[in-house]
Amino acid sequence: MTALHEATNERNALSLRLEASCLGPSDGGGHTFASLEGTASAWPRDATNLLFRAFDLAAQRLGLATGARRFAVRSDIPIARGLGSSGAAVVAGLRLASELAPRRAELDELLRWGLEIEGHPDNTSAALVGGCTLAVPIGGGGLKVVQQEVHADLGFALAWPSQGLPTAAARAVLPAQVAFRRADPELLALGGEDRLHVPYRLPLIRGGAEALAAARASGAWLATISGSGSGLVAIGARARVDAIAAAMVAALRTFDAGAEGRSAVPDHPRAKP
Repeated sequence: MTALHEATNERNALSLRLEASCLGPSDGGGHTFASLEGTASAWPRDATNLLFRAFDLAAQRLGLATGARRFAVRSDIPIARGLGSSGAAVVAGLRLASELAPRRAELDELLRWGLEIEGHPDNTSAALVGGCTLAVPIGGGGLKVVQQEVHADLGFALAWPSQGLPTAAARAVLPAQVAFRRADPELLALGGEDRLHVPYRLPLIRGGAEALAAARASGAWLATISGSGSGLVAIGARARVDAIAAAMVAALRTFDAGAEGRSAVPDHPRAKP
């Protein structure tokens, strides 16, 4: 690996990954992609790309010489499904710039810059530190991040329809006002009762209610919308999550033949920035 070829692996706090590399200078007038694989194949290739924006912000803050660069990206994270694809892209850009800059960014800097770009800390903080993460903005632009252990018995089942659900559309339907450590099924079920978002967003996801019901019937302790949707997530015993994911996908495919899903586990990356 040379000074002009740095790579980073990001995640959405579960075992879905985004891998990004900076291959060196770009011959074009701006940043370019040498390759976009997996779900990244649907990424925008212009200056609106979040990886580009994050790279440029961190480069400026860290004293990295400006200039167009070439990137290669492969991602497993579905786009516009509430599974953190945007946060992983932002973190990839921040980390790549940090690796190439005269100094590496501190973790608290990366957390603050991620918040600055996305406007909320949910996804970028999870992608940076992994696991079960609570991120709360504090005064002066800072961020307090609290991590909790996830019991080894817990597994996560994911499913998503072929059609994404843009965050703006999911937010527009909301009203104007409005137990991970012990693997306790009762507490998880109570924690999944979301009356603020789910009742309004679920009708936007064809087959979503049926898929959540199928998850519970298959043994899920908690089943709900992931983020703003259209992805769905269920939590249950790790030995059951493959079956739970299969049940969710089968229910979605009654309405949407292109629905997909998989099981996942919490991802706990290295602590260094």
